[in-house]
Amino acid sequence: MNVIEVEGLSKTFKFYRKPQGLSASFKNLWQRQVEYKEAVKDVSFSIEQGQVVAFLGANGAGKTTTMKMLSGILHPTHGKIKVLGHTPSEREEQFKKRFSILMGQKQQLWPDLPAIDSFSLCQRIYDIPTPLFKQRLARLSEVLNVSHLLDIQVRRLSLGERMKMELIAALLHGPELLFLDEPTIGLDFLSQRAVMRFLQQLVREDNITILLTSHNMADISALCERVLVIQNGQLVFDDRITQLQNTLGGLRRIHIESESPLHSEFLGRYGKVINNDVHCAELEVGDDVVNQVLQHLLKDIAVKDIRVSAPPLEDSLERLYTRRGQVA
Repeated sequence: MNVIEVEGLSKTFKFYRKPQGLSASFKNLWQRQVEYKEAVKDVSFSIEQGQVVAFLGANGAGKTTTMKMLSGILHPTHGKIKVLGHTPSEREEQFKKRFSILMGQKQQLWPDLPAIDSFSLCQRIYDIPTPLFKQRLARLSEVLNVSHLLDIQVRRLSLGERMKMELIAALLHGPELLFLDEPTIGLDFLSQRAVMRFLQQLVREDNITILLTSHNMADISALCERVLVIQNGQLVFDDRITQLQNTLGGLRRIHIESESPLHSEFLGRYGKVINNDVHCAELEVGDDVVNQVLQHLLKDIAVKDIRVSAPPLEDSLERLYTRRGQVA
């Protein structure tokens, strides 16, 4: 069953351009220079129930605009959208109770009130029965380890603690679909790990569908199996993360640890030297020759440890942007 169905989605923004200077300001009163920006261009995709999908792209590529159209915040210029069987732009009450959207750069909790007061407001907005509200709040606050912070003013909390509270507010009504726009932006490593572990648990236990935008590739690799890549408003890739890495060159990274010093000139015979730190080195080689290179390395070097992995996801994305004429 498809939770999201998008066909030929486009969004064009109208804006005005004004040259510098006072005279240009006066001229602008009678004659404006109108321009149009096509932020999203003919995008089509579908997402099934229970999938966790990454939505990636450079800044300004159209990710947030698309997500806002999927949630009903923006109206599309052209195209069709069905989310949970509803047309988002109609903003039906039943539809709004079935999804939630969380943006890392915006907050929905009142900063001068304790989080529990905002949660009580959410209960009334979504008509959550009191026993169910208490059960969900207890479970979410315990899993995120913030039970002892519910009665503290939100502005007194750390950034990581505030983001956990925002997650709770987004999930109290039991949404079937969750839009996450940069949910870990600005968080430290431990807070990022805590949020990602919570989302992984949420997917396992509640079969919730998630569409996630992030520039943190560790988040993407840990949580998502499928990735959508948008560039200049157009969808340029839609497949599994592993397929993205395989499609863009079929490369592998060989990590070597040796008992004797390693020299870049020597390692360069076997592949591209990514880094070399005396007794440790990393090579990038083609998928088709990785076994052959491993045999030579084991024969020619006093290997202490050796392993093979896929290149980092960000490298694959950079190659994709470069291939299409834009470096992110």
